[in-house]
Amino acid sequence: MSKRVRSREVCADCSAPEPRWASVNRGVLICDECCSIHRGLGRHSSQVRHLTHSPWPHSQLQMVQTLYGNGANSIWEHSLLDPSSSVSGKRKANPQDRVHPNKTEFIKAKYQMLAYVHRMPCREDDSVTAKDLSKQLHSSVRTGNLETCLRLLSLGAQANFFHPEKGNTPLHIAAKAGQILQAELLAVYGADPGALDSSGKTPIDYARQAGHQELAERLVEIQYELTDRLTFYLCGRRPDHRNGQHFIIPQMADSSLDLSEFAKAAKKKLQSLSNHQFEELAMDVYDEVDRRETDAVWLATQNHSTLVTDTTVVPFLPVNPEYSSTRNQGRQKLARFSAHEFATLVIDILTDAKRRQWGNSCESPKDNVELILQGIDGHHNSEGQDNDQPDYDSVASDEDPVQEATCGDSCNDGRTKSSESSDLSDGPITVQEFMEVKSALTASEAKIQQLLKVNCHLSEELRLMQSKLNSLQTENTTLRWQTPSGQQHPQGLFGRQQPRGGRARSMYETGSTPRQYPHRVDTARHDDGVILQPFPTNGCSLEGQSTVLENDYDTTPNHSELEESGSPLAASEAAHQGEEGEEDATLPCTEDVICKTEQITKNIQELLRAAQETKHESFLPCSEKICMAVTEMAALFPKRPSSETVRGSLCLLTSSASRLHGECQKAAEHNLSPSDIQLVTQQVIQCAYDIAKAAKQLVTVTTKENNN
Repeated sequence: MSKRVRSREVCADCSAPEPRWASVNRGVLICDECCSIHRGLGRHSSQVRHLTHSPWPHSQLQMVQTLYGNGANSIWEHSLLDPSSSVSGKRKANPQDRVHPNKTEFIKAKYQMLAYVHRMPCREDDSVTAKDLSKQLHSSVRTGNLETCLRLLSLGAQANFFHPEKGNTPLHIAAKAGQILQAELLAVYGADPGALDSSGKTPIDYARQAGHQELAERLVEIQYELTDRLTFYLCGRRPDHRNGQHFIIPQMADSSLDLSEFAKAAKKKLQSLSNHQFEELAMDVYDEVDRRETDAVWLATQNHSTLVTDTTVVPFLPVNPEYSSTRNQGRQKLARFSAHEFATLVIDILTDAKRRQWGNSCESPKDNVELILQGIDGHHNSEGQDNDQPDYDSVASDEDPVQEATCGDSCNDGRTKSSESSDLSDGPITVQEFMEVKSALTASEAKIQQLLKVNCHLSEELRLMQSKLNSLQTENTTLRWQTPSGQQHPQGLFGRQQPRGGRARSMYETGSTPRQYPHRVDTARHDDGVILQPFPTNGCSLEGQSTVLENDYDTTPNHSELEESGSPLAASEAAHQGEEGEEDATLPCTEDVICKTEQITKNIQELLRAAQETKHESFLPCSEKICMAVTEMAALFPKRPSSETVRGSLCLLTSSASRLHGECQKAAEHNLSPSDIQLVTQQVIQCAYDIAKAAKQLVTVTTKENNN
């Protein structure tokens, strides 16, 4: 696409010049800010790709450009083009509008609720209307009028509609007519290239018989799109479908020795799933691959010096209202898999997909094995997500036990390492491949020894920290009861006595599930709606760390701890701890709380960018900004709130800020080893997550109470 043409393009949602992203299923081009909102909608609403940094099939990109050039956006903004819409107060977003709430509300209304789409006249039987629309689609795909077909699809026409009189589907007609762009559009909306007509022929057969060889080859690629995308994610290659190679099964270089009973049992569970359940799991993993790849493109194309809270990465798959809450929960937990764990799950799915297509015997001379040296390519390591214990309770549910088996056990299956590598080998191994495997194993062994040394060092550090924590708990208990005569026992931060000792937290409280492997902190943690940017670490295992962190969630620092920390919050927290008086039920204005929350989140993102760029000298200034913002937010609330939820959230907010300041002070020391720096950085991330979580809780409670 020429620069001259690109210069005339504007964002379909806010009219900003030179949009760099596209929504494939909507046929529009969008700017960076609007793209951040589209990604939050989920792929079921909008499938986004970067115009230059994302891999595109040529015909699919041509399809999107044709739709955009022919005014596809008017389909989604039909009623806004009516002059009466300006009178009614309806208007389109503009580049100067704030991302939240202005652009967000407009884009959600436009694509999720279809508020501006032209509605068909109401009829008693909606199924008849859908059937009529599908018949119109069946007739329209033989022409090159893409926007007409997109309009029919937007109104409810079915891409896989089987015409009872014609005995075939719209994709059969498009293939016979050689309409490759229509075929791309139908495929985006779910058309099946393997669907059979009344004579048992597929659209691929139609295209070949009509002499449209390029279209036939593209339909074969679409048929294997899911497995091809998973393969390309791991090893950067796609199968050669023209020569009959339809699968490439990557293999982890360090997994051949894992023959544990747990791994074998997990593989059997995956293989025992019904085809329908397996397809659902595969589609969810496909969506997670798309999320991780798009995250990588997003981070690579953003100006990080001007990045604000409104344009951030998407931490896990958004909720799809058409799925059960159990399946949504399983989809979101895929983001918690480390790069190694997720790659293992992808390999198992590819292996079983091949087995299900070829039968139990997966022998095919055209198929081969791609070895992933050193575990995983470095590019995908940067995308590995292990968001340790995010909060998924908003979609938790006990319904749909079959789905739970699929997304619960199957997700656990992904934690297994790929075993029995002999089952994956389809041909002889060359000398070069053997030397590569030998070199990879040697390097892996050296890396394991190095990690074992680091792990021993960290274990000793954690033991000392646990000992110090126990000492502080004892000291705190003594200080609480050794008070001058005539005074009451010290109270908690906001008038409620807080136990120092941590209690065991269930998986439902922490959002955690039992882990089968040592986990790795590859990303900043997040809560629903509070988004923190990820950054890569060296992946050292930190066994035992989660216990220390979780037990510290509900603790309140005593006076001596606050004084030692040197935090700007120390004085205000000490003052609060000694407050006496009646409980106050009043809460601040919701807008004020949101404003302070945005300020806190922006400062946290600045801190996380510093962590991502390993600028540890910036930790302390960032923590001071965060502490100041937390102090201002806490000042909005009464000193003794009557709501226990508010008290707990304020306690978590201020104590986490104090802990953050203390950890950032440690990072400023010059005599820290790399392992110490990593541990401190992870503690900083934990504190930042707790602050963001508490701020969000305060916004939620304040909004709910003020609305009541």
